[in-house]
Amino acid sequence: MDERSRPKLQVRQATKLYEGTAAIEGVDFDLYSGEVHALVGENGAGKSTLCKAIAGAVQLSSGEILLDGRPCEFKSPADALKRGIAMVYQEDSLVPTMTVAQNVQLGRERFLSRYRTINIGAQQLLQSMNFNVEPTDVVANLGTAKRQMVEIARAVYYQAEVIIFDEPTASLTPEEMQHLFLLIEDLRRRGIAIVFISHALEEALSLADRITVLRDSRRVITGPASEFDRRKLVRNMVGRELAETGAGAGSGARRRGERGRRVLRVQNVISGTMVKNMSFSVFAGEVLGIAGLVGSGRSEIAQVICGARKRNLIHGGMIYLEGRPVRYRVPAQAVKDGIAYVTEDRKISGFFETMTVDDNIYLGWLCTPDGRKRLGYSRGHRDEVAAEWVARTRITAINRHSRVIELSGGNQQKVVVAKTLVQEPKLIILDEPTRGVDVGSVEEIHEIIRGLAREGKAVVVISSYLPEILKISDRILVARGGQIVAEFNPEEATQEKIMYAAVH
Repeated sequence: MDERSRPKLQVRQATKLYEGTAAIEGVDFDLYSGEVHALVGENGAGKSTLCKAIAGAVQLSSGEILLDGRPCEFKSPADALKRGIAMVYQEDSLVPTMTVAQNVQLGRERFLSRYRTINIGAQQLLQSMNFNVEPTDVVANLGTAKRQMVEIARAVYYQAEVIIFDEPTASLTPEEMQHLFLLIEDLRRRGIAIVFISHALEEALSLADRITVLRDSRRVITGPASEFDRRKLVRNMVGRELAETGAGAGSGARRRGERGRRVLRVQNVISGTMVKNMSFSVFAGEVLGIAGLVGSGRSEIAQVICGARKRNLIHGGMIYLEGRPVRYRVPAQAVKDGIAYVTEDRKISGFFETMTVDDNIYLGWLCTPDGRKRLGYSRGHRDEVAAEWVARTRITAINRHSRVIELSGGNQQKVVVAKTLVQEPKLIILDEPTRGVDVGSVEEIHEIIRGLAREGKAVVVISSYLPEILKISDRILVARGGQIVAEFNPEEATQEKIMYAAVH
């Protein structure tokens, strides 16, 4: 890192209180021009709160922020943006009814501008970053990965001097991640200061110049990335050594040396242009991992199974649940039959963000046959049901009456899992179950998944993170072009084999 006389940005003794509880407390942080400073820690450690304070999205209870050595106070993200600070949020902040080009230029539009000119400018910017997104597309029609690309493009368009990336790779394919890393290198060469929040510790170690670890709302350590390895980072993040089981740690049918009954059979299913002649089976007591790139049809087949997406009416294939052919018009019918689906996008379709933890979990129970028979809404029964599942999934919140939007990303994900498992399903499909989740919570979610398999339930895990697929799966399928193109046992599978099958 080049010698610099003073930091571009300084945070001194930053504290933010919510209902008397500190989200961050006495945190010092500095950032130099032309450096990538990684910020790591478990969910709830205070990473996003600190960055939102820098970006003007929240105001500190005490402490100060200095930009170029001068104290500054941002009342809103617009104030921070005027001073050259932009943040790419983990959960996108785009306007869904506007086009990609309009979102990129939002807040910096000219008084008189032609629609064609806006599109051309946005297209040039997106192409310069190798982002395959059409400027005329409406954001509501984009997938998670492409919305993330638009967020990043908007930050670059603003020509910010400080850019904060909050989990930017969570929704990207390996190829898209490489484009992003090259973009970050280019921004660094231009002298832009970058804060990089990531739960993928390997990214922090390889990309960052310096790393800061937060734990329990406080800064634990800051140092050059060269002084850290994964084990040291994890130890500072969780305050202890974290035992991590190796690949193929599934605990279902494979470990018992036998296969349970067939719970689900998907036979030659076709759905639009995304699912093309897909076939596979899922058995009781196993964790079936499905890997594949974005657009391979892996998420779409899950939505077909649970009734959220329709398969073709003519020659659309068959789906059998415990030997019985099924075709669900709406997800409620699948829930009634014991099929549960944990969505990949928790904010859009996973929970009700302004409702409490208890209410979200209880609504999951009310969707069950027993719940629909119940007359009225019982607070006492709600508290009883929610308390059990908060404990079982280890949800951490200021209290169970906190709104879900106030929780960390990992705890929001646990709420989605709890809201699903309260339905006591026999087939559970989890789409990207640990996206944006810290290492400690990842282990807890993996243990929940293994526990479901031990109980004899059929579990499907869809994930872009190949170490996760290798670690918890009893059997691994690879999707490409709307079809299942390969099957592996964990003992013979490697990341290279899976990626080769997913690409070629």
